[in-house]
Amino acid sequence: MSSLLNSQAVKRPLLASLALPFALLAGQAFADGDGVWKSGENVYQKVCGHCHEHQVGPVITGRQLPPQYISAVVRNGFRAMPAFPASFIDDKALQQVGEYISKSPAPAAKP
Repeated sequence: MSSLLNSQAVKRPLLASLALPFALLAGQAFADGDGVWKSGENVYQKVCGHCHEHQVGPVITGRQLPPQYISAVVRNGFRAMPAFPASFIDDKALQQVGEYISKSPAPAAKP
């Protein structure tokens, strides 16, 4: 059983590190046609949710995490979470997603 836990612990950071180059290449392509993010929810759905809604990263909604904490983790990275530079997500969009995450309810339990 411990080998199963160890293999899952290795897979999550590995998946995150493999996804980062593709995400960075897409960069502002995730933003709408004018290169501007529409809202914090838009950023979360198009970027954050890929990992945080599919058990690659921890659930971050419903935890009332402060926007400043979200910004620090996004810019600097933390554990398996890669750092995202301003060329990928600008400061305004980062503030919006931080506010969205801090106020969002916890996701519904999956059956």
